[in-house]
Parts: sequence; structure tokens; C-alpha cells
Amino acid sequence: MTETDSTGATRSRRDPEARRRGIVQAAADLLMESGDLTHRQVAERAGVPLGATTYYFASLGELREAALAQLADRLNDDLARITHEVAAANGDVAVLAAQLHAYLSDVDQVRADAALYTSAAQDPALRHLALRWFDGFVQLTSAWTDPSTARNIAVFIDGASLHATLTGKPLDLPTLTSGLKALLRTEDEEA
Repeated sequence: MTETDSTGATRSRRDPEARRRGIVQAAADLLMESGDLTHRQVAERAGVPLGATTYYFASLGELREAALAQLADRLNDDLARITHEVAAANGDVAVLAAQLHAYLSDVDQVRADAALYTSAAQDPALRHLALRWFDGFVQLTSAWTDPSTARNIAVFIDGASLHATLTGKPLDLPTLTSGLKALLRTEDEEA
């Protein structure tokens, strides 16, 4: 027996892990699109019977957390790539700005950020998922700048992400670059 999900992909009912992944992916997609989900919506999107969602997840909260964890994992993969590129360029502001601009130009990434922050604001138990990117960014960028500056940059990126969420487009590259340059200015340069 096979099932077809909303993308047209087929999977066997005999592959419970693939079925579970499909349900989580459907829930993640719904959270990015509308911030809301029901078992019925997830089942329809995943192309599975309604009972499959409750078979794999005891509650809607458990399903939401699994979907948000998947979004956080994806964002952390992007974080690792960005920080690798910037570290390879010895913390070059232009490289960081270009990476940030590309990140904020990806509608799915911006929606994932928004879904994580919105869910975390409503449920404190989910805050650890929303803070993974922020904390990871601070840790990784502290290798090429001081921890305080790394936190300031992370806050700037959060604001830029919120701006992209609200406007549907990222800040332009010159604005991102000048903001990052201002944050990275050393005390000697300010004097």
C-alpha cells in the first residue's frame, strides 16, 4: 500500500519513519504558512489518514514541537554554513552582509524564523528552539569577534529578520553592510 502526499511523492505505509517525517514536514509547512495547524490540516497536507497524526503524536502540542524542531534544525544548518563562510573570510563584514542578505532573501527561512519566534512567544516551553539560532550564532561568531559584539550582531539579525517578515523583502545589502560595520567598529576606531 502506498500514500501520496501534497507534493505528489509516494511512500509506503510500511515505512513508519517516512510517514512520521512526512507528517512533521506537513506541520512545519503549515506553521510557516499560517502559524496554525490542526490534525486535520496536517493529515490532508501529508496525504495520510487523520488517525495517523494522532498515532505518531499524542497531542497537537507534541506535533507542533516536532515541526518547530525541524525548522530549528534547518535554520541551524544554514547558520553553520554562514558562519563557516564568514570564518573562512576572517570575519569580513562584506561576506557576513552578503550571507545575511542571501539568508533574508529566502522566504522559507524568514517564515521559519517567524514561526519559531511566534510559537516561542506563546509557549515558553518552546523558547529553547527559537533561541538555538541566536545562541549558536553568538557562540560561533565569538571566534572572530568578542561575545558582546556577537550578541549585538545577533540582535541586529533578529531585527533584520523581523523586518523581512513584515515587508516581504530583506534590507538592501548596503544597509546591512553599514549596520554590521557600525556594530563591529572597535573602540580604537571610535576614538
